[in-house]
Amino acid sequence: MPRLKLKWAFGYPTGVSAFGQPAVASGRVFVGTDIGYVYSLDAKTGCVYWSYQAKGNVRGGPSIGPVKGHEGVKYGIFFGDAHANIYGVDAQTGKELWTRKVDDHFVARITASPKLYDGYLYVPVSSSEEFAAANLDYPCCTSRGSVVKMNASTGEVIWKTYVVPETPKPTRKNSRGVQQYAPAGASVWNSPTVDEKRHAIYFGTGDSETEPAAEMSDSVMAVDMKSGKVLWHYQAQAGDAFLGGCTGPQKTDNCPSENGPDLDIGNSPVLRDLPGGKSIVVAGTKDGKLFALDPDKKGAVVWQTKVADNPPGTPLFRLSGIVWGGAFDEKAAYYGQTGGGITAIQLTTGEKLWHKDLADPSKHVNNGAAATVMPGVVFIAGTDGKLHALKSADGTEIWSYDTNRSFDTVNKVDAKGGSIASIGPSIVNGMLFIGSGYGVIGGNTGNVLLAFGIE
Repeated sequence: MPRLKLKWAFGYPTGVSAFGQPAVASGRVFVGTDIGYVYSLDAKTGCVYWSYQAKGNVRGGPSIGPVKGHEGVKYGIFFGDAHANIYGVDAQTGKELWTRKVDDHFVARITASPKLYDGYLYVPVSSSEEFAAANLDYPCCTSRGSVVKMNASTGEVIWKTYVVPETPKPTRKNSRGVQQYAPAGASVWNSPTVDEKRHAIYFGTGDSETEPAAEMSDSVMAVDMKSGKVLWHYQAQAGDAFLGGCTGPQKTDNCPSENGPDLDIGNSPVLRDLPGGKSIVVAGTKDGKLFALDPDKKGAVVWQTKVADNPPGTPLFRLSGIVWGGAFDEKAAYYGQTGGGITAIQLTTGEKLWHKDLADPSKHVNNGAAATVMPGVVFIAGTDGKLHALKSADGTEIWSYDTNRSFDTVNKVDAKGGSIASIGPSIVNGMLFIGSGYGVIGGNTGNVLLAFGIE
């Protein structure tokens, strides 16, 4: 680790938020961007094989796998965009194989990776409706989170399961005479997790947009892979009906009577086998709760712990908790916190093994980006742009790199790093790849993909 050095940097032309996590296969790096381009780059040099322009920004990491029925094409890459389009593209050439819109709501979008398994894609659908629905001119609210199963070779939709089963219906008119609707909300912000043994997929859901809050909002859901039938769900937070802009004097009568705590489960649930054959599904919440569920007992709680403490009345933007996700090895889970630092948790009991602060608490550095682990080392980044490598045994730092600066790029594009607040690094064949510059929620913007290797 101390010999890890920057090998190359690639700039996204006109980009302002490097939020796509790279996927790597056959010596190529595949990555989506906020400018709508998906690139295939040489992993050793950063040189471009091809680029493909989607109809909107591509935030989730691509999935890669075999396809059938397309002459001369062996492998495809699959990704979604900000307008709820899903794409299948030839991994070798960048030629479009198919594209399909999976949700007709005008603000539906795909924010996470489609999960590819056994020739099918499991696609998470979210929405940006909750961010502006407090406006009295808006007929709030009609979007619903869902997961869609698709044939990866053709784009055919097999089934679609909504988190909110009921179709939104007219309820009342607001003070401006604009029709309101319910129920709505419960976006799926994260990539589904495949359980091969139980023929199920697991995913986290977001808050409701209308009240009463939906039964499966702020939950971990289990869905049958073949039929899309809901098998079970565990609700981590009841009564969470939330809209942006619904606090203080700007609150309108579009808003819930009591605006919720906004405790979406944005991180992918993680399935792990424990010694003795028992399995657990682990996920966390924005207020710092981490919990393990038993998939053989309809999501019964195995253990629950706190990775962060939030005094009563802590405002939403100061909550310390889990947003983007953890990394796991055979013994422990590693989760960064939005309030700073990273915590290691024992898998069988939920016991806290260690916590590592990574910056001066007065600087309010957010380390809530997804962690990545390899044997002996866990990586975590932050809104200060620093990427840290720690010993997984005790949290001792063994390497760090400050990405919050300008870079000379292989494609001669002006580029700089900034905040790393969502993605973790991808590690393949002795190299590490990460984008820097998550500028979505007040972070330092940036437009660079960085590749590290051993000196």
